[in-house]
Amino acid sequence: MLTILGFAMIATFLVLIMLKKMSPIAALVLIPALFCVFVGKGAKLGDYVIDGVTSLAPTAAMLMFAIVYFGVMIDVGLFDPIVRGILKFCKADPLRIVIGTALLAAIVSLDGDGSTTFMITVSAMYPLYKRLKMSMVVMTGVAAMANGVMNTLPWGGPTARAATALKLDASDIFVPMIPALAVGLLFVFVLSYVLGRRERARLGVLTLDEVLVEDVEEKETETVLVGAAGSGDGRTPVRTGGAGAGADAQDDRADEGDDDGFQGLDPHRATLRPRLYWFNALLTVTLLTAMIMEYLPIPVLFLIGAALALTVNFPHIPDQKARLAAHADNVLNVSGMVFAAAVFTGVLQGTGMVDHMARWMVDVVPEGMGPHMALVTGVLSLPLTYFMSNDGFYFGVLPVLAEAGAAHGVSPLEMARASLVGQPLHMSSPLVPAVYVLVGMAKVEFGDHTRFVVKWAALTCLAILGAGILFGII
Repeated sequence: MLTILGFAMIATFLVLIMLKKMSPIAALVLIPALFCVFVGKGAKLGDYVIDGVTSLAPTAAMLMFAIVYFGVMIDVGLFDPIVRGILKFCKADPLRIVIGTALLAAIVSLDGDGSTTFMITVSAMYPLYKRLKMSMVVMTGVAAMANGVMNTLPWGGPTARAATALKLDASDIFVPMIPALAVGLLFVFVLSYVLGRRERARLGVLTLDEVLVEDVEEKETETVLVGAAGSGDGRTPVRTGGAGAGADAQDDRADEGDDDGFQGLDPHRATLRPRLYWFNALLTVTLLTAMIMEYLPIPVLFLIGAALALTVNFPHIPDQKARLAAHADNVLNVSGMVFAAAVFTGVLQGTGMVDHMARWMVDVVPEGMGPHMALVTGVLSLPLTYFMSNDGFYFGVLPVLAEAGAAHGVSPLEMARASLVGQPLHMSSPLVPAVYVLVGMAKVEFGDHTRFVVKWAALTCLAILGAGILFGII
């Protein structure tokens, strides 16, 4: 009975999330609470939740202060020279532009937020793609894959969810996984090179000055044609595009406005702190080094880093409050999700449902595949994280797979690392809100983006899985 109820709880959670009948936070809280009553252990719900919250508090703190830290670093201009440098490197060479897109997306992904990454990347690169008439799906596909690899950072979401679901330390999952993820990122750059060569062969190479001249000439030609068309009676312009011509012209003017300049970030925003650039760069490098070397727990490092960043860059209290308020949505959404997950995982484990489901899966998995559950998990992570949310996979499916793997001697750490493999594909899932920011800003149809990126993202995932197995990580 517990096995059936466990799978029913997970299925109910997934269906309601995928159909958008409930928010993830509400589903993570209400559905397990209801099933806890069905199991007959409603009186112990409080104990399950408190135990879960206690164990997840460090993960929530890490996410909260990491988002604040990298949000402040973007605000003060830490990444601005990187953006300008990449644009200068790209010039008007399609090959360099595609590689620059991957590089920029990977660097900006350090903030752990996909929406921010895509906003900065597209706003910086879109003018170049449009002026050179490059394929926009190449830009969206490369950006999504680079962000998918970098999304495995401990504060990016998946690693924290895996750590939360299996009650592990995020650094124990992520740090050994770095070589395999580096291979995945290298694969994205190699793929960018191949796609860039295709675009170069199709379009050729121009200097930036030539592009700007062509752009001005095109606009002057359009102006002359419009003027000639509108001179029929000297009073009323002639419309050749039917009823929608006015709207189309308005869209064209808006697009032209988007093309003015090559800045991805507002170079005059009030939060810039150019005099503190090297302090912020040194602080970030020190923070990342301390994280990799495990000098202190990751939550403590980001707590100290966020406090230093706010105090030094914004010494006045109102300015600090403004920066915290600017990033409050991301902080609340992510940390709230972690605490809500305490209810789901607490009930799943406290009632014994996960144990019964694991035993059932152990019986179903062929005996010969039992010792290879990490490999099975890595392969399954591709379709499962694409067709369901990260919350559904990491909180609903991974604990069951981990219990089944434990029965065959596979450690939870190996299972957690294997579960990260599917992230490059997951970032183009229709269940990921950030992907709509990406395709919307790039003016790309979601279906076109999907058809282009799925095969390449799946290959990136397999490259990470193969490297993980080769290095003995998975």
